Amino acid sequence: MMLQKRLQRHGARLLSSHTLKNLKRRSWQVRQALTAGKPQVEVWLRANDPYCYLLAQVLPQLQQRFAVNWRFRVIASLQDDMYPEPEMWQHNAVLDSGFLADLYGLKAPTTEAPSIAQVEVATARLLELQNKPLDWQQVIAVYNDLWLGNNLETVSLTNAQKQLLANNEQQLQDEGHYLSATLNFHGEWYWGLDRLDHLEQRLNDLKLNTSAASVEFNKTYANFCRPFEATNVDKEQKKQPLILYFSIRSPYSHLGLERALKLAQHYDIPFIVKPVLPMIMRGLKVPPTKKFYIFLDTKREADKLGIDYGFVADPLGLGVERCYALFEYAREQGKEVEYLLSYARGVNAEGILSETDAGLKIIVERAGLQWSQAQAILARPDWRTAWQDWAEENREEMIEQGQWGVPSVRYQDLTLWGQDRIEFIEQAIRSTLLPE
Repeated sequence: MMLQKRLQRHGARLLSSHTLKNLKRRSWQVRQALTAGKPQVEVWLRANDPYCYLLAQVLPQLQQRFAVNWRFRVIASLQDDMYPEPEMWQHNAVLDSGFLADLYGLKAPTTEAPSIAQVEVATARLLELQNKPLDWQQVIAVYNDLWLGNNLETVSLTNAQKQLLANNEQQLQDEGHYLSATLNFHGEWYWGLDRLDHLEQRLNDLKLNTSAASVEFNKTYANFCRPFEATNVDKEQKKQPLILYFSIRSPYSHLGLERALKLAQHYDIPFIVKPVLPMIMRGLKVPPTKKFYIFLDTKREADKLGIDYGFVADPLGLGVERCYALFEYAREQGKEVEYLLSYARGVNAEGILSETDAGLKIIVERAGLQWSQAQAILARPDWRTAWQDWAEENREEMIEQGQWGVPSVRYQDLTLWGQDRIEFIEQAIRSTLLPE
């Protein structure tokens, strides 16, 4: 098992390398040249996905800005094993879409959950449009009717449409993805507004822009840690902490920890990290397709944000247990953040095998902790169970805040899922510390 883990970390570094990415991209360019056709972006839409509603609204401008063909496919069903908490996901997606819509000046969903009948009508209309000459305005009209509460004429899906949906859903799965509101270009996937910046940059690099090269969909990170006048800060409000719900195995948690810590330091507010047990160690599944997409997506996000990632030594199992077993000791020493940061960098960017004493010793000592004390804690008979209660309490607290996954970031009454949403957390911090 240890030999396998030693080899896996090198495999991860290879799979996330720029060399391999560039080889894949050149291969796609050769294939494109051989077909002598125009490059194509394929969009996957689902009627009751609020992120698709936002995406549809910006597709006309993307079509104008880039010389590529566009087409879309419609799906209706989600792969159950990809969504551990589908109802919470849907509720959060509607609220989250409101934040993004405000940020980009788009229409936001005004209804929490369209009825099954309304979704079926919208799906049927989208399927009709899928086979007609592309007109994004007609697609947007379908989403407006569905998400703005307009009355829709009752219609049922035909057998032919049901078969088309099944074919589309199978194709999405065969091509290696599971999310709607995704775009595929040359074998690379881009989810929602959050990843359009990567697609824009890719199309710019290929000189497919029809006007001056630019990246427009960068508002969730472009102004991170912006300047502020410390003299105007409400000192009483500075006691309000920034809280991060975190898993040592989550790639996005690694990015979230780096960014949330920087944000707290920038505004000089308390920072609290609350670890939870990884999904897979709670009996939930993370299918290989989802795991691989998250891995590659984390790599490109990390590169964009200037965070090291890719030489991954997965701490699943013993590595996670050892990490959490020492967390209370680190907290008692006032070094819990330094400890988790050292651990996260070690297992996500440096290939450190935290299951081994040699690897864990590096992680512990560079966080300013004593290795001898850590060894004594790990020698206790209850070291594998002593931390489980507080880890579960952290998870339950996160659930109470309306979030099911990590990283989730909380500031006062606002709790948002994902390191992508730190922009809105920063807005909340600024409005609290710098009241008008």
